[in-house]
Amino acid sequence: MTILCCGDALIDMVPTVSADGQPCLRPLPGGALFNTAIALGRLGAPTAFFAPISTDPFGDLLRATLADSGVRTDLAPRTDRFTAMAFVTLTDGQARYRFVDQGSAGVMLAPADLPALPPAITALHFGATSLMQEPCGSAFEALALREAGQRLISLDPNIRPALLAEPDAYRARLARLIAVTDILKLSDEDLAWIGGEGLIDHWLDAGVKLVVVTRGGAGAEAWADCGHVVVPAVRVPVADTIGAGDTFAAGVLAGLAACGRLTPDGIARLEIGDLRRALSLAAQAAAVTVSRTGANPPWAHELAPRVPVV
Repeated sequence: MTILCCGDALIDMVPTVSADGQPCLRPLPGGALFNTAIALGRLGAPTAFFAPISTDPFGDLLRATLADSGVRTDLAPRTDRFTAMAFVTLTDGQARYRFVDQGSAGVMLAPADLPALPPAITALHFGATSLMQEPCGSAFEALALREAGQRLISLDPNIRPALLAEPDAYRARLARLIAVTDILKLSDEDLAWIGGEGLIDHWLDAGVKLVVVTRGGAGAEAWADCGHVVVPAVRVPVADTIGAGDTFAAGVLAGLAACGRLTPDGIARLEIGDLRRALSLAAQAAAVTVSRTGANPPWAHELAPRVPVV
């Protein structure tokens, strides 16, 4: 069983201070789907990554970071297009982003470039800027629609409204994707942008098996046929919030994979204890990520003494 993370890999340019006290930018590997893949690999879940990766030095860094975290990259083609960058602004630890990515390696993925997937891939995870840009947005949508029903589909929209030239068209894309999604993870900001809390029951009635909403320092909650679960945020000193939601998504997926629920049949048989354990793992993992600079998810051994038994 392998989870395939499909989407953006880029370099976060994070503000810091140089050794001589001058403000500067530190390049760190990032991208929402890249971060989730890294977190999954470090938590011990069999994971692969799919999106084109540049042959430039930043692309080499991204590929090496994936490999070092145990993430397979054999489905990720190399290209001589440049690596996208996100320039990060931090306000009280909260991250905001400006992207330089038009024509970049990941954005230029086209529907014709989609590979056949090996049987070992049992779940696919999508989201973020890779669904908001073209041609890659159409390519990833086509992949999700092609594989739905055969493999579990997970979606974390991670919406960046400033990137959307046509918000109504993107809402339509999300509606098409949610219609084939098994696990839908959103922030409270994503949920408000799409249409609000009233949609949760609609999505569950329409076939989504699990809806998870993160609420920052207020924790997270989830809804499924087996019931409703709320978990508090784990209190830690916050360095920044880069990669927090991506790590939370990875914790949910890793927790469900560990109890055999990360297939279309498995998620349909989800039990309340499975859900509590997965959300607890996600909260612990996200807490470690926000406690250190950049998207630097934890390894399983960093969590083992701290994950509560539910």
